[in-house]
Formats: sequence, C-alpha cells, structure tokens
Amino acid sequence: MSDPDFPPGFVSLVSAGPGDPELLTLKAARRLSQADVVLFDDLASGPVLDHAGPQAELIAVGKRAGRPSARQEAVNALIVSHAQAGRRVVRLKSGDAGIFGRLEEELTALTQAGIPFEIVPGVTSASAAAAAMGIPLTRRLTARRVQFITGADVTGQLPGDINWAALADPSVTTVVFMGQRSFPLLAQGLIAHGLPSDTPAMFAEAVGHPGQRLLRSTVADLARLLQDQGPASQPGLILYGPLAFPAETG
Repeated sequence: MSDPDFPPGFVSLVSAGPGDPELLTLKAARRLSQADVVLFDDLASGPVLDHAGPQAELIAVGKRAGRPSARQEAVNALIVSHAQAGRRVVRLKSGDAGIFGRLEEELTALTQAGIPFEIVPGVTSASAAAAAMGIPLTRRLTARRVQFITGADVTGQLPGDINWAALADPSVTTVVFMGQRSFPLLAQGLIAHGLPSDTPAMFAEAVGHPGQRLLRSTVADLARLLQDQGPASQPGLILYGPLAFPAETG
C-alpha cells in the first residue's frame, strides 16, 4: 500500500539504532518495508535489514575507521541519483543519525538538489550501552548534565580543540564516541586537568550486537587497557563519570 508521506523521489534518513532490530522504532521498520532502495551503513546491517521489503535494493555504503569505505561525496551522489530516478530511498544510518553520523552533509546535498526528505530519529548507542549496564545517564544533584563527544577528528586523531574544563568535570556523564584509539591520550589530559584517575568508567563494544562486550573500570585503568589491546576490531564507546558504576543498594 502506498504511503502519501513516503512518495517516489523522497528520501527517509532512518536511524537504525545500535544494531538490535528490536530497538528500531515502528516508523523506521515501516520505512524499511516500503523502500525501493536502502543505502546502509556497516553498523546498520545484519538483522536490521530483515525489515526491508523484497522489492528493496540493498546497497552498502558504510564507513569504518581504518578500513576502505565509500567517500561521503559518493554516498551523497547515490542518494540524490536514486531519488531523482523516482525511487523511495531509505538512507539507513547506525545509532541515531543526528549524533556523529555525518547527517548534515547528506541533508545539504538533498537540499541543494531540491529533494524532499525526512529524518527518523532512533536509539543512540550511548542510551543502549547505559541500559545494558543497568545505569541511567543522569542523576539528581550528582549528574545533571550529559555530554556526547567524539574522540576522533577527520584524521582519526584526538581533536585539538578540546574543552578540558568541561570534559574533566567529575559531576558530568561524558560519552566518548569513536574513542578507543585516542582514549589513552584523552585520559592523560583529563587527569592533568583535575579529573580523578579513579573516576568510574565503562567500555561498551558492539552494543546491540550478538558480540556485545561490557566492561566496568576507571578512567586510568581503562586507558591502560585500551593502550595495550591495540587496534579495535569492533565499534565501541566509552562512558565516564559518577554513573559509570551503578548506585549501591542495601
């Protein structure tokens, strides 16, 4: 059945969530079932794609650190060309598309080409990781702010314009995306700017996937662990702050 909100030549930028198909929104699943073509990220593949209809052409356009991947300009061109050909396009992006997902570049390309679009929000890997660990992201009095940061700039290195005062605030929940390689250096700077080295920290790898791995640690110990383990084989994120350990009960 046709959907007037998803006509031919329309692009739906769909957030796939962290990888668990049960964490897809109802709208995301519906758009996948209606699409003529699905351009998907590596981290938005697997069981999530089972929601695509039999008519859908599936095209991998994912980006992974340190691996060959499609250039953003090429991805933009594919989205635009399929929409201009009158196809219903789903651009399937991992996590929530608006958080470190290069969403703005694709929106700009669509706007310049005069192509109508929508954004379907989703569950972030940060929320999914915290839930898997059994912790909230905020707490009255002791964690009243949450900040999401990237641990890598366009070159894959630690960004050079870090607000150390904000990131070293011990009363904030901080989530570091794409930070496995740079966290040892980041932790060094955090501790130098006053963050206690024993600040609770957690590492979540392959969140929402069958190989999910969760680790509780401290900022200093996690930095040493990531330094020793070498290049990451799975996507992961780091959370540190007062909530990285669950509240004591009893």
